[in-house]
Amino acid sequence: MSTALALRARAAGPSGPPSSESRSVTLQFEDNALLPLLCGEHDKHLARIEGRLGVRLACRGNRLTISGAAARTEMAEQVLRGLWRNLERGGAISGAEVEAAIRMAEGEAEADPRLPLQDIPQIRTRRGAIAPRTPAQAAYMEALARHEMVFGIGPAGTGKTYLAVAQGVALLLAQRVDRIVLSRPAVEAGERLGFLPGDMKEKVDPYLRPLYDALHDMLPAEQVARRIAAGEIEIAPLAFMRGRTLAHCFAILDEAQNTTPAQMKMFLTRMGEGTRMAITGDPSQVDLPAGVTSGLVEAMSVLRGVQGIGFTRFDERDVVRHPLVGRIVAAYGQAESARARRPAGKESDGSGK
Repeated sequence: MSTALALRARAAGPSGPPSSESRSVTLQFEDNALLPLLCGEHDKHLARIEGRLGVRLACRGNRLTISGAAARTEMAEQVLRGLWRNLERGGAISGAEVEAAIRMAEGEAEADPRLPLQDIPQIRTRRGAIAPRTPAQAAYMEALARHEMVFGIGPAGTGKTYLAVAQGVALLLAQRVDRIVLSRPAVEAGERLGFLPGDMKEKVDPYLRPLYDALHDMLPAEQVARRIAAGEIEIAPLAFMRGRTLAHCFAILDEAQNTTPAQMKMFLTRMGEGTRMAITGDPSQVDLPAGVTSGLVEAMSVLRGVQGIGFTRFDERDVVRHPLVGRIVAAYGQAESARARRPAGKESDGSGK
């Protein structure tokens, strides 16, 4: 336990007998300079924890008391401990960090099977240490470290591509790979890029912009440009991968749900010596023509259980964008489930009846 944090637990209520259903815990902090950062401006971080976990937090001097149901109090204690350790390491706390700590605590309390280790993994880039914000992200980062090929499957906003790019950058900076290869299928143009205006780079850049955005978040813009010019970072549409062997690199196939089975097999079999691969996609967002099977969906079935390949599934609980995005993903998922249960030929009129 941190030397800067002392803990005293007692039964809830000043005079009543101990209760198995409620609990009160007092945390004592020795570094008064960090305590305001933990609480947030106008105690907004404490208010967020109270609202999400249903506990009461009271701060007096250098002591912070947590009161509520025993399980929820334990989760709040874990959240505060994690945030405090982050401050001790010189990190900052924002609403996103508080939300991430709450999700991690909830996942551990539910014994989420996706949570791999008690020591949460981190990816280190020049931007600093990138830590998981949900149990699924922790499992994904663990898989990226352990397996040569990893599938990240789930809705938008869960960090699948971002964390894969971060892992690639970390391996490149550590000189464990010679280059990063980032690819996407240009489905909207049917791979017939000649009909678009401009040179080849101008034709494909709109499809690859999310990959550029992730790279620029990890590395300075001038370094990204220099490494692209030197061939250390390659960003290309999937059609350009045919006939190649990718050796000593970290290769990422993004939006993999929009590959055909033949394209998926083609990409996976480009793997050469010293190469690691990450394949990301959302099977619910397939943009292929009607009747065309998604290469990602087929690979999820064909490759399940193959040694050396890891699969991590994300859901709406793992969306780390605006909280409303997670609720939108959940709402669409419920609507799709309802349609699947509805008898054939019977459509809803939208009235809910």
